[in-house]
Amino acid sequence: MDTILSIKNLSKSFKSYGTENVVLKDINLDIKKGKVIGYIGPNGAGKSTTVKILCGILEDYKGDIEIFGEPVQSDSLDIKKRIGYIPENGALYDTLTPVEFLSFIATIHDIPNDEALNKISSFLEFFDMPSHAHQRINTFSKGMKQKILIISGLLHNPELIFMDEPLSGLDANSVILVKELINKLVGEGKTVFYCSHLMDVVEKMSDEIVMINHGEIIARGDCKDLFKKEEVDSLEELFAKLTGNMQQKERASKFVESYK
Repeated sequence: MDTILSIKNLSKSFKSYGTENVVLKDINLDIKKGKVIGYIGPNGAGKSTTVKILCGILEDYKGDIEIFGEPVQSDSLDIKKRIGYIPENGALYDTLTPVEFLSFIATIHDIPNDEALNKISSFLEFFDMPSHAHQRINTFSKGMKQKILIISGLLHNPELIFMDEPLSGLDANSVILVKELINKLVGEGKTVFYCSHLMDVVEKMSDEIVMINHGEIIARGDCKDLFKKEEVDSLEELFAKLTGNMQQKERASKFVESYK
């Protein structure tokens, strides 16, 4: 099976008030085609930074990255045409309608107008939003805006899809829809790099788990193998154990007791 994404010794730091803050420390990963990779970690662990680097949004880093067998920095525009990015809080042109905004995205990806309109119509129908096609996005709820972000990241039929908390704000039925959509996309040979705090979703969907903490990979592998190795029964327990937060129940009990 082909390696679609290769990361070698990836490191990233930010300078703030004269102090250098290391966000990523020598990340090494090889991702195979046709897989769902669950990329998880606590807040501030470096998940979103990793994704932004892989998508070409952040360029000041150390290490080597290859996507589709090509160095990212050598021809990033060609690579960007073949990847999709779905952030948790992406920028939308709120005064546009979904059709106007998504038509603009289609133009960026050189999708012919007739084809683009057909795709947009199909996606809006999929998300039960045809009646909102010509409403201003600034009237939408968080969940509705997230659906537009998901569509914009998939409209050009990318081969490698980066999802950073893609289910944020979605209702239960939409969450199920997106999960099924991801399964179908992977079945078609797509690869999904999935970041989320929703442990139950990541556990059920992912072919492989990569867990980072303080910018370093602390666990990687199939869920069942990791559970057996660490003697836990769920990804939630594994996460708590490896990130040093096994006292949640005790802390919650003490907190509640303090109000009695």
